[in-house]
Amino acid sequence: MHHFGHVAPEVRKRLFFREPCEFDSNSPARLLAAALGATLYSPATRPRLADDIVKQADRGVVSMVLCLEDSIGDEDVPAGEENLVRQFTELAARPAPSLPLLFVRVRTPQQIPDLVARLGPAVRLLSGFVLPKFTEERGIPFLEALAVAEAASGRRLFAMPVLESPELLYRESRVDTLEGIFRAVDKYRDRVLALRLGVTDFCSSYGLRRAPDMTAYDVQVVASVIADVVNMLGRADGTGFTVTGPVWEYFRVQERMFKPQLRRSPFLEGQAEELREALIEHAMDGLLREIALDQANGLLGKTCIHPSHVLPVHALSVVSHEEFSDAQDILRPERCGGGVLRSSYTNKMNEVKPHRAWAERTLLRAEVFGVANEDIGFVELLAAGIPT
Repeated sequence: MHHFGHVAPEVRKRLFFREPCEFDSNSPARLLAAALGATLYSPATRPRLADDIVKQADRGVVSMVLCLEDSIGDEDVPAGEENLVRQFTELAARPAPSLPLLFVRVRTPQQIPDLVARLGPAVRLLSGFVLPKFTEERGIPFLEALAVAEAASGRRLFAMPVLESPELLYRESRVDTLEGIFRAVDKYRDRVLALRLGVTDFCSSYGLRRAPDMTAYDVQVVASVIADVVNMLGRADGTGFTVTGPVWEYFRVQERMFKPQLRRSPFLEGQAEELREALIEHAMDGLLREIALDQANGLLGKTCIHPSHVLPVHALSVVSHEEFSDAQDILRPERCGGGVLRSSYTNKMNEVKPHRAWAERTLLRAEVFGVANEDIGFVELLAAGIPT
């Protein structure tokens, strides 16, 4: 699979200076962590789950989480497990389609080896598990269960812990909780693909819910947690992990208090004013702003609960030609001694040593999401990716 694979080849040629690379569930973990993109959640109880997975893959989704936790009622868990096994078995029997990376969000550690055993040969379609409300104390049993299931199945399985517990949110326990989380995930580093942020749970601890014209970064109690998670778990010194962006809850807005947050000029230049109006109508201007803030704060990818959110995440993840040019200049072998140089776009300073980690991260993102042509912006990427 590869990002923008649902777009016609001739359109991709027009959009990309360098097209996204191909990857699959057996690719290196570092590549997969960067490639997750918009991870679409779906309740495991959906009766046509196998068809839904295939349909979303055809629309550009490359990672999905099939949820047995908060998205379904307590009484529906046994039926959800049974449906999950049945739908995986059905998918495995079909001619080999290009499927997303598939993860299961479980409630208890015991579910992991149990589901892997019940999946049988269909476990080859499974990439791993999402671990809820992760702390050191609660998380270690999940990671131990994952190791047992992996050994029994012979299948490489990844973990994606969700950081959403009150202990992480509360200031008096935050540092100790983060240190414990680091100890747990560092011990199982080879199997921890990414850390996910559960911002909805953070808000619930204070009876909060952000409005569609506000981002997670406008809710200061939440923004402070994101900052500390990146500070302690997302460092670029080799000790950090990929941290993904929080969920965006809205997909249609009846009334708004503040002005839309999308400038008109990029859409006029791209002759896409109707696209701008549609994005505003469906609260996507807030989503686009939050994605930009995610990236500015060191997050990569995003949890999504609606298919319409996938394309904006992927479009804004494509590396611009200017970013690519800067990153390449910074990482040239002859620059290893440091120094300062003017960017090839002659609009900024590139300082080799301080910008090196940014450049390395940018080139990894360029590998999985591609590099846009010099005259292509996010408007063209959005417009080209919309199914016709």
